This record gives sequence, structure tokens and C-alpha cells, in this order.
Amino acid sequence: MKNLPARAQSPSRLRTVPWRARLVLALLFVTAVVVVVTTHRMLTERFTETTRNRAELRLLLYSGNLLSELRQNAIVPQLLARDPALIAALNTQDYAQSTQRLISFVDEIGAASLTLLDRDGRAVAVTERTRLGENHRQAPYFVEALRSRDTVFSVLRQEAGQFHFTYSRRLETPAGVLGVIVVEVDLRKFERAWSGISDAVMVTDTEGTIILATEPRWRGLTEAEALVREPARSAIERALRATSDWTALPGDAFLRGQAVMRVEGRVAFRGWRIASFTTYAAVRDKVNGYIALEIMGFAILMALAFYFLNRRATSRMVLFQRESAELRALNVRLQREIAERRRVQENLAQAEQTLQQSSKLAVLGEMSAAVSHELNQPLAAMKTYLAGARMLLNRNRPDEALTSFQRIDDLIERMGAITRQLKSYARQSGDRFTPVNLGDALSSALALMEPQLRARRVEITRTLPSEPVFVMGDRLRIEQVIVNLLRNAMDATENTPAAAIDLLIAAGETAVLTVRDNGHGIDDLEKLFEPFYTTKLPGDGVGLGLAISSGIVNDLGGRLTARNAEGGGAVFEVQLPILPEETQAAE
Repeated sequence: MKNLPARAQSPSRLRTVPWRARLVLALLFVTAVVVVVTTHRMLTERFTETTRNRAELRLLLYSGNLLSELRQNAIVPQLLARDPALIAALNTQDYAQSTQRLISFVDEIGAASLTLLDRDGRAVAVTERTRLGENHRQAPYFVEALRSRDTVFSVLRQEAGQFHFTYSRRLETPAGVLGVIVVEVDLRKFERAWSGISDAVMVTDTEGTIILATEPRWRGLTEAEALVREPARSAIERALRATSDWTALPGDAFLRGQAVMRVEGRVAFRGWRIASFTTYAAVRDKVNGYIALEIMGFAILMALAFYFLNRRATSRMVLFQRESAELRALNVRLQREIAERRRVQENLAQAEQTLQQSSKLAVLGEMSAAVSHELNQPLAAMKTYLAGARMLLNRNRPDEALTSFQRIDDLIERMGAITRQLKSYARQSGDRFTPVNLGDALSSALALMEPQLRARRVEITRTLPSEPVFVMGDRLRIEQVIVNLLRNAMDATENTPAAAIDLLIAAGETAVLTVRDNGHGIDDLEKLFEPFYTTKLPGDGVGLGLAISSGIVNDLGGRLTARNAEGGGAVFEVQLPILPEETQAAE
């Protein structure tokens, strides 16, 4: 009789354990659902905003590159209109050397093509020899150039849906107009570069017509007409099915049947606009990755909960050995749960390996996109040099072809430097000036010139102030000026036994960057910054580097001066308005 109460309590104690376990599992399940839903919403908003910010930064970089290319080519007609050789050729109508001279300019300037037209609109000198003799009398760039005394920019649409962008300026003397110089700007190279990074990019003019696009079928249409090419109804349906399970954020536009994000920016050139379309695929992948980790964590917690509950159940089963049938049933269930737990752990381990591999592939994708963007221009230049070398070899001019191969070798060294400097060059360059640290700009320029300096064994001495010196400007253009001055100093010390270049940054009322060499000095200071003035041998340069550098410094509100040093050599000084500390803090 005394044993009956104890045995009567056993079933009640056995029944309380499952209810407690169910309560714990239910609370754990509810917590997991709340955490996953909340985290899902927060991560979706965060990664969407991050994707939008990256797209906006990428647009700023694209517009900066586009504007830099346009500005770089805008000064070329003005310089070529003052070329005495071209003016003499138009006066004497002797164009035997004019085409070759234009080809030498293309190699240094980087334009798509150069064309010299006489007063009747006939092409008398062209970098593309097959276009010699063409008549451009009715071309807008020829007619407008004759009417204007300034450089004229024109956009010409071709029948194949392509757009040609040209700068033109008339060549004149006191006796009258002699002809027109036309510079064609190659903007399609940006389409090829953008297509490797962004999903879709387009540039529209002031009338809303698409003039540049990674999708060839969009050119010449408005944005609305371009997007109508994809059926809107089916695109929306497919996009909703693809996104309804992870976010409620609406897509800005629909392209190729997917919801995409549209980001628009401004190009500070004739009211142009630039827009990009980015899919939400990257956002979905990141959100799903974090959600999978959370689910895996809760699964591990539930497995641990099952583990401890099973241990407690096992200890209770020992107390009731006489109920063998119930004990055998508990043992079978325990074995099943252990097998299930092992299967879950194997699945979790496999999911973790898959996530790690996805992360590695994502990083490789970003690195490949950055390297493709940065190496595009050197590869394009190498292709041009190879074409020129092939033409020279066909004409039995191997000595000149060796020059092209040397330039290709220099470009390969530059590509190696680019791969080491990818992070420092992943920045925007546009029409908006930003605070620039002269010391950092000098370091980047030296890194870019490191292969040439090492090959020449030039001794570089840098003197920097203790505090950073900031100016307001465009860092890429400032680096371009420094690179031009370094190249000029290297050329001046080419025949010097112990070549040395001193670099000094000083701060006072203005920021001063001084470049001094121990070369032969400057022969004619008055003509130094004039276009086409050079002391180099024919073929080594046409004398535009210092002229362009002086123009860049003047645009930044500064001044570029030169003088001969007392102990020999030349001294170049770049004076730029210094950025006050209050403005630095505000920036």
C-alpha cells in the first residue's frame, strides 16, 4: 500500500515532461520566427540602401570619367588650330606630311580620330587614311565651325544607330579662314567598360535621347521607348514572383523580366543625364545568406534542446525499469532522434561550406570587375599599338615598329602597377571639387611612375611638411600634372650620370609643389608652356604635356611656373589655393 502512491505519481511526472518540452520548443520556435522576420526586414532595407549607394557612387565615377574624356579632348582643337605645320599645309596645299603628323598626335592625345578639312570641306589629312578625299561640306561640325570662332561640339547620329561625338574648330590667319580641324571623341569605349560592371547604363542628352547605352538597341530612343521593348505585363509578373518571398520594396523599373533599381545622375556637360539599372540579385543573395545562418543557429539550439530533453528522459526511464515496454519505445524514439540530429548536422555543415564558397565567388567577382574596369584603357591602347606595328611591318619599317612594341611593354608595366594600386584608384573624379591631400596625390603619382623610375635608377628625394596640405580640386587631374612634371624631369636627366629629382611640398598662403631636377636646364623659358614647343627628337613628343598641365592648374585656380636652378637643372612650381582648416573641418 505504501508503494501505490509512488507508482501513482510516476505517470503524472512522465506526463509533465512532454508538456514542458513542448512549451520550450514552442517558445523557441516563436522566437526564431520573430528574429528571422525582423532580421530579414532590417537586412533587406540595409543591403538595398547599400546597393543604391554603391550604384550612386559608381554613377559619379562613370560621369567623372566621361566628363574627363570630353574635357581632355575639348582643348585639342584649340591647340591644333595653332599648329604652324597644319596652317602651312593649308596655305601651300601640300599635305604630304599632314596625315602622318595627325597620326602622331592621336598616339599622344588619345582621340578616336583627327581630320583636317580645307575651306571647301574636303578631307585633306585624316588619321584613317581610307577617308582621305571625303567631302564634309554639309556636316554640322564643319558648318558650325565656320560660323563660330570657338571650339564647337557636335553629336552626329549614323544610320546604324551609332552616335559620333566631335570637337571642331576653324583654322584661320589674318588673311581669312583656311579650313577646319575635327577631333572625334571615342565615348563607346565607356559602353564596353560599363557593360562589364553594371547591369545596364545609359546616357541621355538634353532632349532625352539615349546617346550612349550598354544595350545597343536603346540608342536613339527615349528611356520610356527603350523600356517598352520588354513586355511590361510579363516582366512585372515574373518580377513579383521572384521578389514576393523576400521583400515588399517596389522596383524602380523593370528590365528583362526582373525588378531593378534605377539610379540617375547628372553629367556636367550640356545637360546630359546618366542612369543605371541594378538588379536586386545581390541583395537577395546577401539576405538569404544571413537568414540561412540564423536558421542554422536556431536549428542548433533546437538540437541541443532535444539533446538535453532526451538525456532527462533517459534518466527518468532508468527509474521505471519495470515498465519495459515504455522504456523500449523511448529507446527507439531516442535512436531516431539521434539519427535525425546527425542528418541535420551534416546538412548544416554542407550549407556552411556552400555559404563560404559563395562568399569567395562574390569577392572574386568584385575583384574581376574592378581589374576589368582599370585595365580596359591600357588594353585598348595596346590594341592600337599592335595595329600600328602590323602596318609598319607590312611596309618594311621594323625600326618604327619596335617603338610600338616598347610602348606596349610600358603599358604592360603600367597594368602591373594598376593591379597593385586598385584600391587607391577606386575613387570618383568629376566636376565637383573635393579636398585633395597633396602628399597622397604625390604618392599615387610616384607609384604609377615606379617602373620607369626604377628602370632609369633615378634618385627621388621627398620633403613633406609635418601636417597634411589640402587643396580644393580634382585629385586625378592633379596626379596627371604631377606625372607630366615627373616625366619631364626624367627626360631632362636622361643624359645625367647621377640623375636626381627633388620633390617638395610647402604650405603658406598657397600650397606649393616643387619638382627640381639636375638636368641640363631650360633653354627658352618664354616658349616653355606654348603648345608644340619641345626640345625632344622627332617622334618622342609634340610638346603638349606642359601646355595641358598649365591649363589644368589654371582651371584649379593656381599657377604653374618654371625657372632654372642656380646649381643647374630646372625647377617647376605648382601653386594652388590652400584649403583653410575651417573648410577642411566642414568638408
